[in-house]
Formats: sequence, C-alpha cells, structure tokens
Amino acid sequence: MAKAIKTIIKLQIPAGKANPAPPVGPALGQHGLNIQDFCSKFNEASKERAGEIVPAEITVYEDRTFSFVLKTSPASDLLKKAANVEKGASNPLKDKAGTVTKTQLREIAEKKMSDLNANDVEQAMKIIAGSARSMGIKVTE
Repeated sequence: MAKAIKTIIKLQIPAGKANPAPPVGPALGQHGLNIQDFCSKFNEASKERAGEIVPAEITVYEDRTFSFVLKTSPASDLLKKAANVEKGASNPLKDKAGTVTKTQLREIAEKKMSDLNANDVEQAMKIIAGSARSMGIKVTE
C-alpha cells in the first residue's frame, strides 16, 4: 500500500551544498523531517553537478519519511552560463546582457527537455529563447 502524502516541497539548492540553514531547514522542519538526513542524501545525489543550482521536489509522507527527485537546472541559470553573464539585463527591452548562439540554445533545450512541456527540440528551443528574451540575452545565428 502506498504511503499517504502529506505535502510536496520544491526547493532550489546549489548542488552538494544543502545545509540546515534557510531555506532548507525551515522548509523541512515545519513538516517534522530529519533535516540532516535530507541534506546528506541531497548532497550525495547532486555532488557531480557542482556549481549548478539544482531544483529538488521533495515528497513528504504522513509518517515523516520523504523521497525527492532532482530536476535540471533552471533555464535562466543555463542561459547565464552560456552567455557568460552574472545576471540578466535590468531592462531587457532596451539593454542586452549578453548573447547565445542557436547551437547553445539547442544544447540548453536538449538538457531541459525532460522538464519542459514540449513535444520536440524545436518547441523546447522556442521556450528557452523566450526565457532568454525576457532576460535581455540575444540569440544569434
């Protein structure tokens, strides 16, 4: 018989760097989870993705146990890395923060495919291009 689910928590944590400090501690603590147990399991599961922000979807069960799934890094994070910028433009309509090529866009789209609501890479590329546009990152040929 399946365990009763109490709640689902979504957090974005730097790979291999989960610790009991906010935001992890308070988010898990209010549901009575063993925070240190989660931190060590998350850090172990994400250690080869060092330097990335890793979204985690944590399912909390009524008996205070949990399971979690690691997702791919946010598109904005991948775009910033590809364009080699610290952050997006403060006014994306006027300013450009950086540029990415179509090839880089395709690589990001392929990496994100599992988390995107797209049927093929072309659609995924349009979704990622939209994120780039909203950040002031220009897509070049």
